[in-house]
Amino acid sequence: MKATVKANTNIALIKYWGKRDEKLFLPMNSSLSITLDKFYTTTTVEFDEYFESDIFLLNNRVAGTKESSKVFNFLDKIRELAGTKMRARVRALNNVPTAAGLASSASGFAALAAAGAKALNLKLDERELSILARQGSGSACRSIYGGFVEWQKGVETDGSDSYATQLLPEQRWNISILSVLVASKEKKVSSREGMKNTVETSPFYSGWLNTVEDDLKNAKEAIRARDFQRLGNVVEANALKMHATMLGAKPPILYWQGGTVEVIHHIQYMRTCGFSAYFTIDAGPNVKVLCPPEEERRMYEELLKLPAVEEILVCHPGSGIQYI
Repeated sequence: MKATVKANTNIALIKYWGKRDEKLFLPMNSSLSITLDKFYTTTTVEFDEYFESDIFLLNNRVAGTKESSKVFNFLDKIRELAGTKMRARVRALNNVPTAAGLASSASGFAALAAAGAKALNLKLDERELSILARQGSGSACRSIYGGFVEWQKGVETDGSDSYATQLLPEQRWNISILSVLVASKEKKVSSREGMKNTVETSPFYSGWLNTVEDDLKNAKEAIRARDFQRLGNVVEANALKMHATMLGAKPPILYWQGGTVEVIHHIQYMRTCGFSAYFTIDAGPNVKVLCPPEEERRMYEELLKLPAVEEILVCHPGSGIQYI
């Protein structure tokens, strides 16, 4: 009873920021992402009645207690669905650069959900897999699909209507995504802590909730029309607004470094020179830059000249889960 699945990571264009249920990973707002082609996790799950305990190998090493407990707890959810108590051996290989600020939890739990369900012969469709993956990591529900993906927040307390759907397949609109790594120190506040603190203490958070659905609507319309400028404008504004809510938290949360601001200013300058480039920033210092493929090389070269830029990783829209 064994299966192997590859899942790509994703970046949020309209951000998910805040949970209404910490255990079920139910979001306060709907979000929109793009699945990437270059960074992924490949996971093999094997169940056997002779295994005495669960084992989790990450990049060919036995994972630490914290990482293992998350995986084992998630396996319990799959076992419950299948009505079995069999232990499992999980082997995950991450091809996601940690320093890039690309969450491997999204690809990791998407791959784990699909491989675990397949190994136990659970006949789950993509929606059901998305609901399952969400319970390991919120953003993992979006990595089930390729291309442009919406995570619907839902309203049910059991999370049955909180899942992702594909808006546009990866082949239908090619854009370039440059992950710009800037010189920075390890962040002191985790994304999970920052999110929770912002929801509980920021006076600006209500403004976020009052406007984020409009951002989502505008982004979806831009994707349907393949209107890059409209999409870039709303994506950039949404990221800045999310970080503004953090500045209002107690204590204030600032993930940006000097290099972050340097890249932001340079992108804005490049637009005055006629380039179609826009940025987004997650809960960290690195900047993701969106541009048309024909401008990719020039943007890469220009950004690499900045003193604070250490590396640039180039991606394009990627596929959903793949069974190997």
